This record gives sequence, C-alpha cells and structure tokens, in this order.
Amino acid sequence: MDHKIDRRDFLKLAGLGGAVFASGLSGWAQAAKSAGAQEFYFVQLSDTHWGFKGPKANPDAANTLKKAVAAVNSLERKPDFVVFTGDLTHTTDDPKIRRARMAEFRDIVSALNVKDVRFMPGEHDASLDRGEAYQEFFGKLNYTFDHQGVHFIALDNVSDPKAALGEAQLAWLKQDLDQKRKDAPIVVLTHRPLFALYPQWDWATRDGAVAIDLLLPHKNVTVFYGHIHQEHHHMTGHIAHHAAKSLIFPLPPAGSVPKRGPVPWDANAPYKGMGFRAVEADAEKAGYRIDERPVVKG
Repeated sequence: MDHKIDRRDFLKLAGLGGAVFASGLSGWAQAAKSAGAQEFYFVQLSDTHWGFKGPKANPDAANTLKKAVAAVNSLERKPDFVVFTGDLTHTTDDPKIRRARMAEFRDIVSALNVKDVRFMPGEHDASLDRGEAYQEFFGKLNYTFDHQGVHFIALDNVSDPKAALGEAQLAWLKQDLDQKRKDAPIVVLTHRPLFALYPQWDWATRDGAVAIDLLLPHKNVTVFYGHIHQEHHHMTGHIAHHAAKSLIFPLPPAGSVPKRGPVPWDANAPYKGMGFRAVEADAEKAGYRIDERPVVKG
C-alpha cells in the first residue's frame, strides 16, 4: 500500500480499516521538500474521557488511560510528538470536579516518554464553561505550530455550545492560510468532524463547511479528528479526513442504531474497538501512513 493511490482507491482502502497509506495527495512531496521537511512520526490519541464510569461500556475505565500511556511508551520508535484531539475528561456540571479531573489527566499523561505533548479540547472539556477550566490547565483552545516543514492548525469547534467555529476563529483561520503557499503541506486537527457526518448525533460542525471552503484552495491538506469514537475516513474534494478511535469506549457507526450510546464491553475481546494511531509523514512517498494501534495487544 505504499504506492500512489487516487481518491477511489483511497476510499476503498479506508473501508478496510487497519493501516491506510493516504498517498493520493498531489504535489505533497515536492512541497514538503521545498519547505525543508523530513520524515517524521507522531501519535494521535483521542476521547480519553477521564472520569467516566460505566461498567457496561468499560469496567476498566480507571486504568485504560494508564495502559494507553504505557502502550505509547513501548512503541519501537519514539514519536516526535503526541496530540490528544479532545474529550480529555468526561463532562461534569461541577467546576471543582472538572478541574480535579483535568489535574488527574495531566498527571497521568505526564508519564508519556515524549518531549512534546499537545492538547485540544472536546465538548466534554469545554462546552459548559466555554473552555475556562481547560485553558487553565492546557492553554489555548486553537493554535498553530510547524514541524519539519508541515503546518499544523488546531481548531476549536467545541467551546461554543452551538458546535461552531465562529466568525472570529474563521477569520483567524483565513488570515493564517493567506500566509501559506497554496501547495504548502497542512494538517488540520479538530475534535468534531468539519463535514456533516451525522448531525443527528452531533457529528458535525455547524459552520464547518466554511472552514473546508477556506482549506480547499490549498492542494495538500489532511484533517485528523476525534469525537465519533471509531476509525473513519472521508473525502471532501481532495481533503482527506481521518477520525481516531477512542481510548474509553467505541460508538456504533452513524445511524446504525436508533440512539447513540457506547458499544457494550465484550469480556471475550476486551478493548475491542478502542485504540490510538501512529502517523508517519513521508515526504518521499507523498503522504501519511496511518497505523491503528490497540490499547492492549491481544
């Protein structure tokens, strides 16, 4: 799967799950090399929901995050950085409990043997207080950074209870993109999907289409997100969107059941449907190799 693939082949591979090599990004290699990029490797973890309790969904909820940290630390190759794409903690109406959970989460993930760990909020972290507590512990709700010639943009589509990016952030995004070449390699990190995957289950961003329209003129854009608690791959034009699995419980495919809810824990296959992903950016092969990893090896 390390050859160039077109959009149709990408979708065919994406439907198979497992490791996906998304190499159908025209011009990515040349753009990355001209920007001084080298091969690099990062890990995406998502939807840890620290503080969740639900024996039918995950009787090992108090230990799963710690096991995920151990799994990342045991990787044969140390990642350049780790990013958590939201829902670090499970929602609570109590501001004191919210902050206590964030402190506990921060202390647990401090054991990651990685120099650079980045965070993003989910609606469970930020929607009830517009990110006030989150910012006390983890900093800005949206930001950019550059790594090995690739420009990363972290968007906040959760602190607004209406599930919107908002005019101010969209203007900020436009201003940032206006400073980039049209062929610059760009990675967007979000919690909710930017496209309308299944609005009935809150699997959408109200003004996400505006963000996608701003991104479409740029030739080499890839989006990594969380929120839906399952691996999922989707294309909007030439932009590939990759959803990560959760580290607490899986959710069923969109619309497959009448009501959204955790997939019950399978004692015969513990941690089934849960995991994290390792992403390798390869300028020479013009894309990203995505390897889905389990929390605990079977």
